[in-house]
Amino acid sequence: MADDGLYEQGQKLWFHDDDGTTRPAIYVGDGDNAAFFGGPPLAYVVFADTRDGAEVELDRLTPRD
Repeated sequence: MADDGLYEQGQKLWFHDDDGTTRPAIYVGDGDNAAFFGGPPLAYVVFADTRDGAEVELDRLTPRD
């Protein structure tokens, strides 16, 4: 684990979507602190399949081997 968050920068992850599908993603860093305002913790990722970046809920991410 990294000192600044749950995942290390560049770590390969799975993003779990609402419909149950998963997408490969790469961790970029911790997202804005939405938890402070009552929202879920967030993370920045880049999706490996499209190279698009996104801010996603941290609990939708799991490590991939």
